Amino acid sequence: MTPSSAPGRLGVGVVGAGRVGAVLGSALRAAGHAVVGASGISAESRERIATLLPGVEHLEVEQVVERAELVLLTVPDDALADLVQGLATVGAWQPGQIVVHTAGAHGVGVLAPARAAGAIPIALHPAMTFTGTSLDLGRLPGCTVAVTAPTPVLPIGQALVVEIGAEPVVVAEEMRPLYHAALAHGANHLVVLVAQAAQALAAAGVAAPDRVLGPLLAAALDSAVRASANAGDGTAVGSSGVASLTGPVVRGDAGTVAAHLRRLAELAGTEPTTSDLPGTYRALARAATGRALTGGRLGVRDAERLLDVLAEPDPDASTDGDDEEDA
Repeated sequence: MTPSSAPGRLGVGVVGAGRVGAVLGSALRAAGHAVVGASGISAESRERIATLLPGVEHLEVEQVVERAELVLLTVPDDALADLVQGLATVGAWQPGQIVVHTAGAHGVGVLAPARAAGAIPIALHPAMTFTGTSLDLGRLPGCTVAVTAPTPVLPIGQALVVEIGAEPVVVAEEMRPLYHAALAHGANHLVVLVAQAAQALAAAGVAAPDRVLGPLLAAALDSAVRASANAGDGTAVGSSGVASLTGPVVRGDAGTVAAHLRRLAELAGTEPTTSDLPGTYRALARAATGRALTGGRLGVRDAERLLDVLAEPDPDASTDGDDEEDA
């Protein structure tokens, strides 16, 4: 390892200068740490090193680890275990070296080979979407970062998070997969949902779906996030979140929901890129029905009618038009 010249500062090595690694390396350097090397395979990674970590040498992975007091592993989740084990096999890990990874679903168990060599294992995961540009540096302050580490070294992980202006939240080792599933479900599936809604609006003849959806979804998201504040105090999320629900499900309008499904099925039949829309609508409307029932916004009979309408269609059923609306 190459000790940093400043007291209390670390020599940081970035392994995997992708969207996350280069940004976090830059943030740590802004906090006073020295970035002693970075690795990256793609041309994009090399460009990020040059842009976000100017003056930092591009090195092979083993060289980065050899120089660093703090090794930042920001590689794809599925590549992490093999990378850690491979570096252990060649004797790259060093006693007292801090090894940090940013894979959301993993705790420190995946760093066991490094820990066996005397390294200090820490798992950090920022709950934000990275662009891999300097814009991310302005978004880190106030961002929540999940910290998982052995109890004696947990303060080190928390201090690193505070240094980059973010807010640490401790997540237990065994809860990391659930934690990451929650984030992926919320963020990634929200993107899919918005894309589907925009396609349906465009098919309905709305020239600027974004202008229609923007204010509506911003208000809905704000309301839902505020309602979720009760999730940590023992209140059931299923009941606390329904206060922000609006629309035909909480009104028990099964006929409207049925009409939605017919029109969405027609759209899916004519536009292949929307084939997933009816299924998504059914699944989310069923979930909304269940939560509205649990939260007291919907009666049992209305919920039963909605669930009947929302049942998956029988692929063997006749489609001769028997269920067409009366003229």
